[in-house]
Amino acid sequence: ARMGRTVVELFYDVISPYSWLAFEVLCRYRHIWNIDLRFRPAFLGAIMQQTGNKPPAMLPKRGEYMLKDMKRMAKYYQVPVHISANDFQRIMGTNSLTAMRFITAMDMTNPQYLEPLSREFWMRFWSQHEDISQPENLLAVARQAGLSAELSQKALEMISSPSVKDRLKETTAEALKHGAFGMPAVVAHYDGKPHLFFGSDRLELLGSVIGE
Repeated sequence: ARMGRTVVELFYDVISPYSWLAFEVLCRYRHIWNIDLRFRPAFLGAIMQQTGNKPPAMLPKRGEYMLKDMKRMAKYYQVPVHISANDFQRIMGTNSLTAMRFITAMDMTNPQYLEPLSREFWMRFWSQHEDISQPENLLAVARQAGLSAELSQKALEMISSPSVKDRLKETTAEALKHGAFGMPAVVAHYDGKPHLFFGSDRLELLGSVIGE
């Protein structure tokens, strides 16, 4: 048995393309590194609001750079993120709260589907440029991820329940407590303390800190 695995939490929101990159890369590394990877669906909107952060594209030069950066990163990591300048409007016009509540409901009832479901949301929004905010979209994503109509319907009914809303709020508050100001927020619990890494381009640093 591999001794004491390092718990690595990934706080993410499917509206964030960099979260998708970190998610896929960590999914690959968990087979190589001695880590216990935990997916923590949280709400980016609340994190931005509570830390006074602004979307990168609100600064035009940063938006320009982000387009190039994302294309290079997607190619390098072989993740099908397709991004163009008009995607910034699309992100601003999409509220991911319902999607993240749906994912949270699934985490609470059938956590084994958390990984494929989250991946499918990114695929739909970032690869196929489809909407992810309406109930019918949520059900379509769940179907693509291999969930039964019954399980999907149950999760859909749960999104307005206090337990799901509270769980998402709690996870988001936890990310903030660790110092998150955006997504993805990767927290490695190593040497008796949490280490926060922001973004998908610090994963080699994460490896170095936890001795991988």
